Amino acid sequence: MTPKDLGYKMPPEWTRHACTFMEWPTTEDLWPGGLDEARQAYSEVARAIARFEPVIMIVRPELSAAAARLCGPAVHIHEMEHDDSWMRDNGPTFVVNAGGEVAGINWRFNAWGGKHERWEQDNLVAPRLLDYLKVPCFNAPLVLEGGSIHTDGEGTLLTTEECLLNQNRNPHLNKTEIEKILKQYLGVDKVIWLRRGLEGDETDGHVDNVACFARPGIVLVQSCSDSGDPNCEILQENMAILRGATDAKGRKLRVIPVEQPPATYYRGVRLPLSYINFYFVNGGIVMPRFGGACAAADDHAARILRSVFPKRKIVEINGLPIARGGGNVHCITQQMPAGMPEQVREVRYA
Repeated sequence: MTPKDLGYKMPPEWTRHACTFMEWPTTEDLWPGGLDEARQAYSEVARAIARFEPVIMIVRPELSAAAARLCGPAVHIHEMEHDDSWMRDNGPTFVVNAGGEVAGINWRFNAWGGKHERWEQDNLVAPRLLDYLKVPCFNAPLVLEGGSIHTDGEGTLLTTEECLLNQNRNPHLNKTEIEKILKQYLGVDKVIWLRRGLEGDETDGHVDNVACFARPGIVLVQSCSDSGDPNCEILQENMAILRGATDAKGRKLRVIPVEQPPATYYRGVRLPLSYINFYFVNGGIVMPRFGGACAAADDHAARILRSVFPKRKIVEINGLPIARGGGNVHCITQQMPAGMPEQVREVRYA
């Protein structure tokens, strides 16, 4: 029996959360030249989210005291072994049924197609966490990271071919077979496939850097007005696909472009900067700012989010240190839908 057979589906990220899970940055070799800055940035994100909902930070036991000092008393520390710090990608994807019962999907994780040497502990985070929470666990027969999918909660899923069809994930499965698994485990009826993600994105084109639902029928899309930028063709193609698409309910999508930040480099490599990589919290949104040459684009993106989400408080954090690791606010967070507060309480005070 799959989650869909049992009436479970992935809710949209804007539904009420019981809490947010994060993972603490671990070692210098995973954050060369920027570990201290990364930890400061993670603590800033955690404290920002904690203004709206409980935050549970997964931390290696030997790092828990230092993490607690940086994050402060509003962030709850939960000791667990892990390799890296991208909770969106190696953590569980939570699903709910009509009765409000919560379960979790344990995807297979292989460090974005084997791009890093260690991922054995990261691959165990989801089942360990679900076991601790006493939440039912569905083991999916698919290598998948949470940043590669986004749903409207009404049957439609966004993803990219560049990532999910990449031979470094599931070479034994074709597009039709992967789509069938997505529908079975996430309770969706229609998958909209974009072609590619941002140029140079180490994740092989995660959708959370290029497009997300703001609400059913409305999609925010990263855009590029510079025809000489390698992202321009990619983002225009994504825009065309979405403008020509309908969702699972048959609605034509309304597409809202958000101009990308100016190209920014770190150690000679272009960073995958994105304003789409924001995170919904209860009553608010936490979004990255990049500062410097990006300041005007930062302000423009914030104005768009305020206009699209007039009832949510927009909180801006310094996203540049996180981007140096390859992602941003959405990549380092994972929401648990409201429905089982007694289990969350166990984690908060463990």
